[in-house]
Amino acid sequence: MADLSTLARPYAKAAFDYANENGVVNEWEDFLFIASTIVNDHSFHSLLDNPAVSAEHKSAALVDLYNTQVADASDSAFKQLLGATQGHKAQGTVSYPKASTALSNFVVQLSEQERLALLPEVYEHYRRHKATSLKQLDAYVTSAYPLTDAQREMLQTRLAASLNASVVIHESVDASLLAGATIKVGDKIIDDSMRGKLQQLKTQLTA
Repeated sequence: MADLSTLARPYAKAAFDYANENGVVNEWEDFLFIASTIVNDHSFHSLLDNPAVSAEHKSAALVDLYNTQVADASDSAFKQLLGATQGHKAQGTVSYPKASTALSNFVVQLSEQERLALLPEVYEHYRRHKATSLKQLDAYVTSAYPLTDAQREMLQTRLAASLNASVVIHESVDASLLAGATIKVGDKIIDDSMRGKLQQLKTQLTA
């Protein structure tokens, strides 16, 4: 049997092609991200695995959760999660539309084919299609301390210039780095941390 990633590819491509042609790429990406989070939840997974629950009910439950917890909610755990991935600090100032008819139909098709569990893989492939289309790269930055707004802006500008692409920064903090940061883009890793420099010095002294 084909693995989940292989099964998800045609759905992701169809989703991105539609969204790109209709100018709703970000809207679909937001929905797929939250939908992926929902189907990974243990309680919802139990619903997916229940043969007594119809495909129509499963798809309706998923869309309803998005509409009530993201589109209609002034603030919610899902909305905070969505905002955090996009760098929004003031959640109340960010609004998201309800799932469109096309999105709802896409979920229905997945449900009828018993493919809702593929949504996390569909989301990842969708992001890759978007990145390729926009020449967008993900930069994973791990710093000893949280980045300031000025540091983040400077880092993003420099990376975009050196990589000749739009760069999305994903941040994490690791106090064991002592100072500085490590940056990972694709297979490339830049270690500008104090821990890395100390390790290099140790290697040179013992060589």
